[in-house]
Amino acid sequence: MGGVGAGGWRPLSGPSHRLALEILLDGPLSRAELALRVELSAGSLTRLTKPMLESGLLVEVPGGPTDPRVGRPSQPLDIVPTSHHFVGVKLTSDAALGVLTTLRAEVIATEERPLPDHPPEAVADVVVELARSLAHGLPGISGIGVSLGGHINGSGDVLRGDFLDWEDVRFRQLIAERTGAQVVVANDVTAVTEAIHWFGAGRGISRFCLVTIGAGIGYGLVVHDKLVDTTEAGLGLIGHFQLDPDGPLCERGHHGCAASMLTTDAITRQISAALGRPVEYDECLDLAKNGDPEARRVVGAAGHALGRLIAAASNFTMPEAVMLGGEGVQLATVAQDELQAGLRADRHPAAVPPPLILQDPSFTQWARGAAVIAIQTFVLGR
Repeated sequence: MGGVGAGGWRPLSGPSHRLALEILLDGPLSRAELALRVELSAGSLTRLTKPMLESGLLVEVPGGPTDPRVGRPSQPLDIVPTSHHFVGVKLTSDAALGVLTTLRAEVIATEERPLPDHPPEAVADVVVELARSLAHGLPGISGIGVSLGGHINGSGDVLRGDFLDWEDVRFRQLIAERTGAQVVVANDVTAVTEAIHWFGAGRGISRFCLVTIGAGIGYGLVVHDKLVDTTEAGLGLIGHFQLDPDGPLCERGHHGCAASMLTTDAITRQISAALGRPVEYDECLDLAKNGDPEARRVVGAAGHALGRLIAAASNFTMPEAVMLGGEGVQLATVAQDELQAGLRADRHPAAVPPPLILQDPSFTQWARGAAVIAIQTFVLGR
């Protein structure tokens, strides 16, 4: 398949892998700094980096500080981001959104395809068509990542995908058979958490959590600079955490849980019913900003609930920062006062408020997260 396949798939191992990872995440780095980080002698460092330089994975960057040993400027080492390319695809109930990225997850192309139906084979064909189009003109790509809302095991099997009505679908295998590429399939919140962790606002933060609001409610956690991942990731457990005992009912009969108060559908449904006409999410927020009493009531209650959810996450995991993401994230701006009130209500008065860092709400970021899990698989060789 032209443009899609294993583009130089050679996972590194041992010290070479550690060197490449350090440079990928923190480069450019001087040889002295690299030797210190990976505990190698200068000779060993030269021996290990030489083939990476010759292959084009690494490059010497001019303009470093003067090396006192030789009396001339050092040449730090950096990754060549365009030495490898990756495709990331985020699946929703009605679309496949794709990006082409470099090795540092820089987005260089985006495309979208509709999903008129949900049979796994048909969706796999759409993903492959999207990947082929994004990779057009390249000799190959080094990995494909696919993310979707649902419960996915370590083999890339979708055990449950609510938005696509899937159960026990071997989706990774369907894509791999069609492309010959290295393919990884993961939960969408897990993927975007890793993107924030490796290449986003979470870089350098040892402990942070991500709360996403949109079609569903998501939660990701990084502790000791490592994603907390379990077999239950993707079950949407946080969605049914109660935030208001007098709040609206969700489909499972819970009063005032996160899913009943914070999803875009919950907010639009309540405001549409109150106004007697269909209202889209952005209009709901605009109406609330402009003082419409019904919209203000619903959006204000949602903001207070979001504050309580952030407080619960902060009380249990004590993050250094809380990331807020998802297509509904502008709720945090429109209902900022209510959010802060809910946060204060459930926190000790002496507790320091966690920094709240809003993420890009576009679906491009979710697709980029899918690419990042492919990058991680490539770099880590797992």
